[in-house]
Amino acid sequence: MTTAARPQHPFDVRHGDVWRIALPASVAFISEPLVGMVDITIIGRLGDAGMLGGLVLGALVFDIIFSFAYFLRIGTAGLVAQSVGARDPRDGLLHVARAIVLGLALAVAMLLLGGPLLALANHLLAPQGGVASALADYFHMRIWSAPFSLVNYALLGWFYGRADARTGMLLQLLLHGINMLASVIFVYGLGWGVAGAAAGTVLGQIVAAATGVALLLRHYGGLGAIVRGITPGELGDRVALRRMFGLSRDITIRTLALMGAYAWFAAQGARMGEVSLAANAVLLNLLMFVAFFLDGIAQAAEQLTGKAVGANWRPAFDQAYRLSFVWGLIITVALGVAWYVSASAIIGLMTTNAEVQAQALTYLPIAVLCTVTFMPAMIYDGILIGTTLNTTMRNGMLVSLVVFLLAALTLQPLLGNWGLWLAMHAWFLARGAIYWWALERRKVGLFSPAIAPATTAPLAAG
Repeated sequence: MTTAARPQHPFDVRHGDVWRIALPASVAFISEPLVGMVDITIIGRLGDAGMLGGLVLGALVFDIIFSFAYFLRIGTAGLVAQSVGARDPRDGLLHVARAIVLGLALAVAMLLLGGPLLALANHLLAPQGGVASALADYFHMRIWSAPFSLVNYALLGWFYGRADARTGMLLQLLLHGINMLASVIFVYGLGWGVAGAAAGTVLGQIVAAATGVALLLRHYGGLGAIVRGITPGELGDRVALRRMFGLSRDITIRTLALMGAYAWFAAQGARMGEVSLAANAVLLNLLMFVAFFLDGIAQAAEQLTGKAVGANWRPAFDQAYRLSFVWGLIITVALGVAWYVSASAIIGLMTTNAEVQAQALTYLPIAVLCTVTFMPAMIYDGILIGTTLNTTMRNGMLVSLVVFLLAALTLQPLLGNWGLWLAMHAWFLARGAIYWWALERRKVGLFSPAIAPATTAPLAAG
C-alpha cells in the first residue's frame, strides 16, 4: 500500500483512450484463439477424433507449461505502465531487460525438463490410445518454441505497458499468420500430422521474437546504447528484483490456478470419451475467441489504471475503471449473441465428425452464457495487473478455484457435462465477486498525498 508523498501527473481517460489500446490489442488477441481454431480445423477435418484430442491436450499442456512464465508479459506490462505514468526517462528499459534475461533462463530449464514434463502430462491427463500418441508427437516438436515464446512474452509486456498496442498487434499478427500458413503446409503438404501443427507454432514464434528484438534495439538506438543506458548493477538491484520475483510468484500461482481449472475441465471431458473431449474443446475454443477479444478491453484497463497509479492520479483511475466495464459489457453481450446465431455453421466448419458436431450443439446454450459470466473477472484481471495488486489477484484466483472444484465435484456426477459447464459458471462468478470486494478495500491505498498541489490542467491519456 502506497503512503509516502509523491508527485502527481494529471491526465484524463476518455472513450478514445480506451479504444486506442483496446482495438489493436483485441485484433492481436483474437488471432491467438483463431490459430487454435485453425489447428483444430486442420486436424479435425482429417476425421480422426484421437488425433484431434491429442492436439487439444498438447496445446493445453503448453498453455500450462508457459503459464509458469506468463508473468513476463502481464507483470512487465504493469511495471512498465507505472513507469510511464511516473515519467520514467528510460521508458521501462530495466523492466524489459530483466524480463528477457529471466525468460531465457526459464526456457533453458523447460528444454532440459521436457521428458519429465511429458510424463507428468500423461499421468495427469490420462490420454488413451491415439490421443496419447498424438500428444507425444505434438509435445516433442512444440517444446523447441520455449526460448522464443518467452522472449515474446517480455517484449509484448513492454509494448503494451507503453500503450504501443499497435506494434504489439502487428507482432502477434505476424506470429500467428506464419503459424497458420506453416501449419497448413506442414500438415497437408508434408503430412506431418499434429507435429506439423506444432512446427507451425515454433516457426511463428521464431520470426516474431527476431522482429520484436529488432524493434526494441531500434527504439533505444542499438545494443550499445542499451548497455550504456543500464548502470552496472541495476539489473541485479535487490529491491527491484524482490518486487519482480514477488510479482512472478503471485502471477504464476494465479495463472497455474487458472490453467488448472481448464485442465480439470479438459481432463473430465477426456474421461467421458473422445467425443465429449472434442466437443468441449470446440466450444471452449469458441469461448476463448470471445475472451481474447474482451481481453483488449482488459489490456486498456491494465495500461490506463497502471499509468494512473504511476502518475498518482485517482481521477484517471476511476475513469478507466468505469469505461472499461461499460465497453466490456457491450462487447460481451454482442459477441455472445453473434456466437449463438452462427455456432452451427462454425462448428460444422471446425469438425466433420457428426457426433462431435451434435454434442457441441447440445451444450451450446450453456457455453454461450459464459460470455456474460466471465466478463467482470477479465476486466478486474486487467485492473489488478496494472495496479500490481498481485497478491489480491492470486488469492482471489485460488479461492475461486476451490469454488469451481467443489461445484464440479458436486454437479458433474449429478448432471454430467451440464454440471461441468455449470461449475465453469460458478468459477467465473466467484472470481468477479472476490475481485470486486478486494479492490474496493484497496483503492484508496493505491494513491499518495501529492508533494505539491497540481498546477497543470489534465491532459489526454496516451
